[in-house]
Amino acid sequence: MSIAEQTALSQEHSDEELAALNRSFEHQPASKIIAWAVDTFGPHICLTASMTDAVLIDLAVKVDPAIEVVFIDTGYHFPETLATVEEVRRHYGLNLRMMTVARQNEALWQADPENCCSAVKVGQLDRALAGKQAWMSGLRRQEAAARDSAPIIVRDLRGLVKINPIATWTDQDVSGYIAEHDIIVNPLTKRGYPSIGCMPCTTPVKDGEDGRAGRWRGSDKTECGLHLM
Repeated sequence: MSIAEQTALSQEHSDEELAALNRSFEHQPASKIIAWAVDTFGPHICLTASMTDAVLIDLAVKVDPAIEVVFIDTGYHFPETLATVEEVRRHYGLNLRMMTVARQNEALWQADPENCCSAVKVGQLDRALAGKQAWMSGLRRQEAAARDSAPIIVRDLRGLVKINPIATWTDQDVSGYIAEHDIIVNPLTKRGYPSIGCMPCTTPVKDGEDGRAGRWRGSDKTECGLHLM
C-alpha cells in the first residue's frame, strides 16, 4: 500500500467524526475502544509498547490475539526492559515486531542528544506505521502535566488515526488492573522508575516527583516525539 493510499484510507473518518468519537469514548471502557479500533482498522492497525508494563497489551490481545505489537529497540534500553519484552512475547505468544536501530559508530545520545529521539525512535515508528491506517498507544493523562488533555482518539501528524484506549486511566486504575490480572511489569517499576525510556536518559524518581521527572532530567525536554499530534 502506498503512502497516499494509506493516508486516504485513514482519512475516511473526518476530523469532525473523530472529535465526536473522542467525546463518546470518554466514558467507555478501554476494551470497547480497542474493539472499535480493531473492527474499524484491522488488519491495518498496530499497538506500540514501551514495556513498562503489559496492561494495554493484555487488553488488546483479549480483543485480537494476533494484533501486531511494535517495540522500538533503540540500542540503549535497560537490560530489564529487553528481558520484559521477551517475557511478554512468550506469555502472550505475541505478534511482536521489533524495530531495531542500526548501531552507530558514536552513541547518538552523546553525539547529538537533541536529535537522538527523532532519529532513533520517531524514525523507527514511521517505518513501523508504513501501510497502517491507525495505531494505539498506552499514553495516559495522569502521567504528566503535558499529557493532561491527551485525547482518546485523534489524527496524528502523519494523517493516521491514533487511539489512546487508557488515556483516562489513573495510576490506581493501572495498579489495580495489574494486581487483578497478574500483569507482567518491568522490574524497574519497583525500583523507582515509573516511566522507563532509554538507559542514558532515565533516572529514578523521588517521592513526590512527577512520574516522568526521571526522563531527560536536567533538560527542558519532556517528550521523545512519538506522541506529538
